[in-house]
Amino acid sequence: MSYEMIALLMFSSMMLMLLTGQRVFGAIGGVAAVAALALWGTGGSDIPFAAAMKLMKWYPLLTLPMFIFMGYVLSESKIADDLYKMFHVWMGPISGGLAIGTIGLMVLVSAMNGLSVAGMAIGATIALPELLRRGYDKRMVTGVIQAGSSLGILVPPSVVLVLYAMIARQPVGQLWLAGVVPGLMMATMFVVYIYVRCRITPSLGPVLPVEERNVSRAEKMRLLGAGVLPLVIFATMMVPFVNGWTSLVESSAIGAMTAFVAAVLKRRMTWTVFETCLRQTLAISCMFMWIILAALGFGAVFDGLGAVKAIETLFTERLGLSPWMILILMQVSFLVMGTFLDDTAMLVIVAPLYVPLVAALGFDLVWYGVLYTVTTQIAYMTPPFGYNLFLMRAMAPPEISMRDIYGSIGPFVLVMILALALIMIFPQIALWLPDYVYGR
Repeated sequence: MSYEMIALLMFSSMMLMLLTGQRVFGAIGGVAAVAALALWGTGGSDIPFAAAMKLMKWYPLLTLPMFIFMGYVLSESKIADDLYKMFHVWMGPISGGLAIGTIGLMVLVSAMNGLSVAGMAIGATIALPELLRRGYDKRMVTGVIQAGSSLGILVPPSVVLVLYAMIARQPVGQLWLAGVVPGLMMATMFVVYIYVRCRITPSLGPVLPVEERNVSRAEKMRLLGAGVLPLVIFATMMVPFVNGWTSLVESSAIGAMTAFVAAVLKRRMTWTVFETCLRQTLAISCMFMWIILAALGFGAVFDGLGAVKAIETLFTERLGLSPWMILILMQVSFLVMGTFLDDTAMLVIVAPLYVPLVAALGFDLVWYGVLYTVTTQIAYMTPPFGYNLFLMRAMAPPEISMRDIYGSIGPFVLVMILALALIMIFPQIALWLPDYVYGR
């Protein structure tokens, strides 16, 4: 059997395992282990051992549990609730203001946690009931929460970009900085769309009643102070890192400790909250480490087969495709896979193929990491099986049907496709900030 056929057999076997409902790390790692033993006998056992050693020695991986813990502390201690109260009071007088405030809430939650699921959970439990109670169009608000929660995998500290950095062997700090401007740009585009749409059709996002807007200036300032707290925590973590005073791992420890101290000072760090944060942090950190380990093993077998070189030859020499056409086909494949896989599964499945191919075609791997992440965000919201669609259905009240959820995401997907096109046409949108910081 040729190496190309072996690679194709591995890939198809892995997809079949995933479609049967197996855990991601089990499907990927199991196929890699069987292939390694079949190809190289007992010597194939060195591959998972080498992958485990590489994982254990990867110092930036320490940021993963730190940022996950920080996010859960801020979420479980209800500091995120204060954020929404702030946006509720300050943005309520504007048409569509609460929806705009929800996007702001999602950006700040993303900066606290780095996980899309956390943003979805907070948006669906805190923002959605309030928006519906105040007469906001249910399709509009479900689209807002789904689009806003997708920012969690792009705005730093993105856990997905940590995973990409490990697989693509790129600096985590540069990838996080590369996600800042595109993430804020996309959030701004969402805000502009909501504002314009609600100005044209005010019934979609009515302003708050006068009696709810009559809040004293002292109360407004108190809520502003409570809402600014997450920004202060984020600044204490990122400013030393950007200025070169601390390493990435040290900054993550500062962020986790600052969030913990803030929760203690606000008297919200109970033993139950602390235990929940630790359990969730351990569960998610272990999940990501198993997936990274499986992906490294699978990639090592693919490298040994020379499959990446064979695919590059197929696209560039036999089919005669240009580098840009190949890149666009890669992004389309992410959209297709996103109908039935989450971001982590998509990355570890195709990274052994795509990352070396992207480098061979002459593209910047940091820039491509942002492209992958934005495309994943779009795939999250694309019917029929987008990941965020079903998360929304699980968390939404009964009056919001699956049809409403499908119908809500069209405009936001178009905005995200426009953002993706801008980043592809103008790479400096993603690369300017890391070039500026690291160039100094």
